[in-house]
Amino acid sequence: MGIGVDVADISRLQVALDRSPGMMDRLFTESEQALPPGSLAGCFAAKEAVAKALGAPPGLHWTDAIVGRDPGGRPVLETRGTVAAAAARLGITRWHVSISHDAGICVAMVVAEGDPGQAGNRDQAGPAGGELASRS
Repeated sequence: MGIGVDVADISRLQVALDRSPGMMDRLFTESEQALPPGSLAGCFAAKEAVAKALGAPPGLHWTDAIVGRDPGGRPVLETRGTVAAAAARLGITRWHVSISHDAGICVAMVVAEGDPGQAGNRDQAGPAGGELASRS
């Protein structure tokens, strides 16, 4: 239903965060803020990729897309609020996330899948694996 990709320069993001301390709270949840710079850049790229996979609707809040890891270390996406609502409107029920780092750059790919016939149903699949985890 949607694919998004984005890249982030680790040092450029770190400089921006150092220069504008309030930026950390606008972009990242409390759990994400504890991550090292490379992981933060990966989260940032993944959040941008999520917006692109959704068609970049206005009004999305950065902290409504939460990038975490499953027990095996695979990146997973949890959504809430504005991002969960946008996904529900499109019938998105499952997310796939891939993040890679090399030479100071992070790349994230996000695939959103679902059933357009389920559009508008906020009670989609729960947080198992890469499934949409919707919290209001």
